[in-house]
Amino acid sequence: MPTYVSLVNWTDKGIQNYKETANRAADFSKLIENSGGRMRELLWTVGEYDIVSVVELPDDETATAVLLKLGAMGNVRSNTLRAFDSEEIGNILRKAG
Repeated sequence: MPTYVSLVNWTDKGIQNYKETANRAADFSKLIENSGGRMRELLWTVGEYDIVSVVELPDDETATAVLLKLGAMGNVRSNTLRAFDSEEIGNILRKAG
């Protein structure tokens, strides 16, 4: 299943309601699971990003739909990266020749 790494920042709305962050994270995990995926890691961070998540979702279309739903809630903005494990990058390198 494809892996996605999201670098997340709270919006003004999200930071104003920071006490709800754990509940929102649980809702996000449920959204991922209901979309056929799984939350591998969710970390709150200090620095340029407020949260980093690593999730698995069935495909890019599902990942995009999940991110649209998340963004529509208005609490965060994300920069999401498609990630590859060693087997996947090996296949990519073989195709690249």
